[in-house]
Amino acid sequence: MLATLIPLFDANMSVCAYSVFARKENHFLNPNYEGGARYDGAGTVHELEVVSSMGVGTLSGGKEVFVPVNQFSIYAEISLQCTVPANKVVLLMDNSITPNEQYAKRVKELKSQGYRLAIRKLQISDFEPYKEIISQCDYILLNHSKIDISKAKIYFGQVYPNIKLIAVNVESQEDYEKLKKDGGYDLYEGSFFRMPVKQSETAVNPLKVNYIELLNVVNAPDFDLQDAADVIGKDPALVISLLEMVNRMAINSEITSIRHAAAMLGQKELKRWINTAVTKELCSDKPSEITRLVMIRAKFAEELAKCFEMAMAEQELFIMGLFSALDVMLEKSMEEALDMVQVSKNIREALLEKKGDFAKVLNFIKKYEDADWTEVSRLMVLDNIDMNEVYEAYLSALKWYRDLFPQK
Repeated sequence: MLATLIPLFDANMSVCAYSVFARKENHFLNPNYEGGARYDGAGTVHELEVVSSMGVGTLSGGKEVFVPVNQFSIYAEISLQCTVPANKVVLLMDNSITPNEQYAKRVKELKSQGYRLAIRKLQISDFEPYKEIISQCDYILLNHSKIDISKAKIYFGQVYPNIKLIAVNVESQEDYEKLKKDGGYDLYEGSFFRMPVKQSETAVNPLKVNYIELLNVVNAPDFDLQDAADVIGKDPALVISLLEMVNRMAINSEITSIRHAAAMLGQKELKRWINTAVTKELCSDKPSEITRLVMIRAKFAEELAKCFEMAMAEQELFIMGLFSALDVMLEKSMEEALDMVQVSKNIREALLEKKGDFAKVLNFIKKYEDADWTEVSRLMVLDNIDMNEVYEAYLSALKWYRDLFPQK
């Protein structure tokens, strides 16, 4: 099994939902298996396996999860496979479900069971024939490049006033800004939003300079715990976070100072905590998806270390994942951003030049994030990587992120 999440954003660049895309088999090892990976009978919706095994709290932070269904899986016993609240699941149909009486009846059944519904891959000419199915939908996904949104707003506003419009294949900030200005769409999806950015600034704000100083202290060889503690003491948010964590560890020991807390953790754990906590702070003025993406990417990279026979480098891979959006955090080019922090040659080559063994891991992760299962499968074959180990590594990263930022 392979699975990943694709975010859906609103006009404020806030993530409102995720689409789950899964593949059951490695296509390169099972060439007779259908490329869509969901056409192996009506009995199982593989994406629901992921949702049910993880829960929406871990998987999406409690947000809605879009789960693809096709002409076969729509007839599955969905209620038996789904262990999360039905109103958190959006069954995402496509044009393989034709507008006939049988499908329309099934769609109404699912709606009556409390599931939310969405449909994609329809042409303008399909809107009228699909009216019985569209009328049951909460969302419709539209290819913005093929839709006149000014006409679509009028049409859907009059015929389906309760349906929300989602623009898909938004690939650039320019497209996004134009779509926002024109109005009409409720949500957006596209590769641009996997790493949302705002217009760059020329200077790094003073608070971030302090974080950069701290990163350089702990990423130096054999760094001094006292030096790290002194820099942590300059930022109240980091002090509180550090003391909260250490107090959970030191049940019978009173923490008397920041230096004491740092000593309690030790070099290895302090370095790990600082890189994670500082990355969170560097992302604090960015869309929350950036924090989520780099944290999960970092842990995923660490978990993949053994798969790529790089177990001794798992800590470096973790940092590479955290810093893979350093240019966005600091609003600089990647070269300028890396010049400001102390990183290993392996990390620099991977992030700046896309070279070396670390770059191979990062490329794999990015293909995985995009649900490019054909390329992911090819890379797994080339490096003799077990698909289930990759899936477990990804789930481990999601669980780690859940525990790092528990739901309130």
